[in-house]
Amino acid sequence: MYKILLSVAISALISTGAFAAKPTSIAFESKNSTSEQVEYSNYVVKCSNGKRQPLTAWDNRKKWCVGQGSQENCHKRQMKAAKAACKLQ
Repeated sequence: MYKILLSVAISALISTGAFAAKPTSIAFESKNSTSEQVEYSNYVVKCSNGKRQPLTAWDNRKKWCVGQGSQENCHKRQMKAAKAACKLQ
């Protein structure tokens, strides 16, 4: 009976997102510029589930966007963007 209850509890936690991936590290990858000469930096976020997601920093790291060279799904804080990137998985 205990094993059945434990497996039901674990299934419920997994289905509700209790084990959602979280950022474990953020590493600089490269600097680039657009065709209009706007500079940005590429970073890689490692997530707790083992996946890696790209982040792009714009305006001297004042704007953080999920994706490589993207200005969509942006945040003012690096950690907020990293959390959003890990949730995409």
